[in-house]
Amino acid sequence: MITYLEGILAEAMPTHIVVDVHGVGYHVLIPLSSYDKLPGVGKGIKILTHLQVREDAHVLYGFVSAAERDLFRLLVGHVSGIGPKTALDVLSGISVVQFKAAVVDGDAGLLAKTKGIGKKTAERIIVELKDKVGVTAVWEAASAAHGPTPEESRMQDAVLALISLGYKQVDALKAVNQVSAGKDTAALGTEDLVRMALKTLI
Repeated sequence: MITYLEGILAEAMPTHIVVDVHGVGYHVLIPLSSYDKLPGVGKGIKILTHLQVREDAHVLYGFVSAAERDLFRLLVGHVSGIGPKTALDVLSGISVVQFKAAVVDGDAGLLAKTKGIGKKTAERIIVELKDKVGVTAVWEAASAAHGPTPEESRMQDAVLALISLGYKQVDALKAVNQVSAGKDTAALGTEDLVRMALKTLI
């Protein structure tokens, strides 16, 4: 599994990029949400990836943030009828926070406005993912004035990452709370929390 690529951004298009890693060019499909955050061509880049192995090809999908990749994996792994292309369309049309809020609120109308998502698919997404994103509803349903702190956001993303790896939401939340209890989580990134939580789940 290729987890990330780090190299030089050789080409950047709204639908894909090419990353030069020590003279090897990797073609990576991306959502618009990641395209907007790319550095300039010729600059250094580290992009998170998801590798899909098909009979006819190995396809890399890239994301600037862990939250985008986690949502992509949730969609392709837990919602019947949604493949990588549609998952990219979702990420291109709505932010991760808006998406999860729509799922928690049961707002099929908002999801249905996304390219490639009809009303029936939107309703299926809500049914199949509400339990998985609902664990973070307390953080994301907060008003802008009382929104999640950076530490809470990292914990939230770590929980979602564990769920995308197949762990139950209650176990994922318990593990993240356990590793962060009594610690200064300001110095820990999402990947650090996930790595520490995995040790308690093994």
